[in-house]
Amino acid sequence: MELSEKLAQERRGRLAAERLLEQKQNELFSANSRLGQHARALSVEIIEKRNEAEELKGENNRVRSDLKTAERRLWDSIQTIQDGFAVFDMNDCMVHANDSYLSVFDGLEEIRPGVSYVRIVQLLVEEGIVDIGNKTPMEWRDSMLTRWHTDPIEPRVIRLWNGEYIKLVDRRASDGDTVTLALNITEQIRHEAELNKARDNAEAANRAKSAFLANMSHEIRTPMNGVVGMADLLTDTPLDDEQRLYVDTIKNSGEALLVIINDVLDYSKIEADKLTLNSEPFDLEQCIHEIATLLQPSVQDKPVEILVDFDMFLPTQYIGDAGRMRQILTNLIGNAVKFTHEGHVAIRVVGLDAGDGKTRVHISIEDTGIGIPPEMIDHVFGEFNQVEDERNRKFEGTGLGLAITKQLIELMEGEVWVDSVVGEGSSFGFHVTLPVHEPALIAPDDSLSHIKQALIISPMRGAVEILTKQLALLGIKAISFDRCDVALAADFKKPDIGFVDQILLEKGGKGLAEGLHTKFPTLPLVLLGTDREMLGDSPALAVLQKPILRRALYETLLNLDESIPDEAEEIPVPEVDIEEVPEIAEIEPPVVEEQQTKRKMRILAAEDNKTNQLVFRKMVKDLDIELQFANNGVEAVELFESFRPDMIFMDISMPMMDGKEATRTIREIEEKSGQPRTPVVALTAHAMAGDDTEILAAGLDYYLTKPLRKAAICEKVSTLMPEGVSPVMPDQASG
Repeated sequence: MELSEKLAQERRGRLAAERLLEQKQNELFSANSRLGQHARALSVEIIEKRNEAEELKGENNRVRSDLKTAERRLWDSIQTIQDGFAVFDMNDCMVHANDSYLSVFDGLEEIRPGVSYVRIVQLLVEEGIVDIGNKTPMEWRDSMLTRWHTDPIEPRVIRLWNGEYIKLVDRRASDGDTVTLALNITEQIRHEAELNKARDNAEAANRAKSAFLANMSHEIRTPMNGVVGMADLLTDTPLDDEQRLYVDTIKNSGEALLVIINDVLDYSKIEADKLTLNSEPFDLEQCIHEIATLLQPSVQDKPVEILVDFDMFLPTQYIGDAGRMRQILTNLIGNAVKFTHEGHVAIRVVGLDAGDGKTRVHISIEDTGIGIPPEMIDHVFGEFNQVEDERNRKFEGTGLGLAITKQLIELMEGEVWVDSVVGEGSSFGFHVTLPVHEPALIAPDDSLSHIKQALIISPMRGAVEILTKQLALLGIKAISFDRCDVALAADFKKPDIGFVDQILLEKGGKGLAEGLHTKFPTLPLVLLGTDREMLGDSPALAVLQKPILRRALYETLLNLDESIPDEAEEIPVPEVDIEEVPEIAEIEPPVVEEQQTKRKMRILAAEDNKTNQLVFRKMVKDLDIELQFANNGVEAVELFESFRPDMIFMDISMPMMDGKEATRTIREIEEKSGQPRTPVVALTAHAMAGDDTEILAAGLDYYLTKPLRKAAICEKVSTLMPEGVSPVMPDQASG
């Protein structure tokens, strides 16, 4: 190889080495540069971590300080509470307790952190700190330890030696520790004792009030029996107009006083939640009509019409407390009559099907009376409240009627309301839901085959409107007139039936019936009243008393409709000649010889009040009986054995032996001797709720409240008259 080639080759090798060296130097520089950067980053990170560590250390110190502060504050707070607080570990050793917990032990050195719960219980007994009552120390300690080991731990009230009461409430934590609260409930116990004492005092006061009301009722009813009874007897004697006015005033005043007494007693029973409802089947429509009839004398001297608008297709037989329903209606209707000087009082009854065989009955009583100011609407339902202004000072009353009515309706789960305009009238309404006892007499699809047109002649516009509506629901079109002469002069098609108001006949319209008979010889007439003879010789289909009962109206129409043949001819309604019917007095009963040998009925009356004895004697003076009086229960028992009465009227409150004890003694005598049961009728002034149940439970059979009613006494005697005695009633003897 030539030298030049070798030199060239070396030069090439040297250049390659230089390039490689340069490359490696570049790589080394790059590596050094990266290493420097990493070192700088690592240095920064170390510094940051160091700073973070310092911050964490400072925060940790702050947290520790805060925890210590929170713990100190917690225990300071626990120390301030009056109730005891303690913590026990899973080994039942005390970890901590506040001063209130430790104070119970009065400085015992053993009671400190580390003491066991078992030892605490032992010290409570040994040191006499706790009142263990009738238990032995071992029984009390065992019961406390048994409680401690249950889960959950039931609270326990213990009594300390000084009379304080501590309620122990213990809860176990998830780590096995137990937290104990010892709550001082001494004030609560004392407060409960005071409440119990106050409740007992209130109950005693309520019993005293009830006893006072019962005694008041008895004491007032006893003399009232003499007042009302004697007034009732006086009405059966010959009196001139002035004397009869005085007697009626005495009787009405006595009856008014009895209403006030009953109101006070009812309100007291409602207030004490002692009034109960007695459900039984009753006729709602009949109940309303009876009340309307009883109130008719109250409107005789003023131009007021009492109307009853009972939904034609509504049932009338329901199940409920008929007596209380009658009381509600009497209060509402009576108020309407009292405060209405002219116009009408309308009782409207509608209903809605409530399902399950029940009907929601809505009853409203509308009047055209003095009305109630708007600001007094709610006031009228308050106790002892009346609309107090000069307009009603002349109206008497306790102000309890509407309050009792409202509470009775609410007791029936109903609602009452009132709308009123001063000077125009008021409308009191209420609704109650009652079970239906019998379906409605008339169905909406019921119709009459032949009666299509009716004639109504009456000046009572309200009654005519109601009758017209009822007839229309039965498919009968009615034409009405308020005057006799207008009706006779009018030109109209012959009706199928005529309704004539007795009022027109009483006011000189006696020729109306004859005129109608002349105009329509075969027209059946229905008298709206009570006196059949007012129609003269005209054919009388029926007499319907106002307000008209739906049943009576429908049965009258149905009977007439069924009597009309399908042919178009007219069949005269047969006339009844009363003179052809022989009077009962003309038929002599057959003489029975045995009647001459029958004895009189023996009646024993036990009554300690001489006035009441006189009243009773006068009430039965017309009865053919043998009467004996007993002045007390002891005499009643003695006379029962010697007199052998057929029935006994028994007063309840009597000296020496009351009526209930006397009756029990009589029942024992009957049972021992095998005698038949003698009917015993209570004559009592006890009228509180439950009195009748208690009295009948003593062995009495019947219950009558004072003041006595002659009709009620005579009815009982007649009903209970045994066989083998002569008739007691004059009509029985003659019949």
